[in-house]
Amino acid sequence: MFTSVLMIEKALTSVDVEFVTTLHGDEGATFHVLLQPRGDQADRLLRAIDDVALGELEDAAREGDTPEGHEATGPAEQALSVSLTALRAAGCQAEGKLIENHPLDALKALVDEVGADEVIVLTDPHYVEEFFHRDWASRARHKVGVPVLKLFSHSKA
Repeated sequence: MFTSVLMIEKALTSVDVEFVTTLHGDEGATFHVLLQPRGDQADRLLRAIDDVALGELEDAAREGDTPEGHEATGPAEQALSVSLTALRAAGCQAEGKLIENHPLDALKALVDEVGADEVIVLTDPHYVEEFFHRDWASRARHKVGVPVLKLFSHSKA
């Protein structure tokens, strides 16, 4: 059985589920999912810059319409529930939780607690953070002590 910690920022799509559940062939998988609700206004600026970089000007203009902070907890809980249900329906064991503060500390603690074989970070592209190596995957590689695989989700947030 392969044990993966999966960091996500939104509900997994069916394509995402197929992608992560087939990474190791026929070997069974257990997923420990961490989802961080959308952050504060500083994060909003970075997301808007990413939208502009991708040529998605309408998305950049609507960035302020998406719930953030405490208002994002409800949608995040629903996204986590949908993701866990989809992973289980694909035949995997899956459990998860929301992380609100210090996501990399929570990641490291969970990797140690469950004896994870790897970390999978599945997010939308975040060009500004990636350029400066401040994205989750880049930072996790220096912290968790297991391989970190960075994948891009198959739908927009």
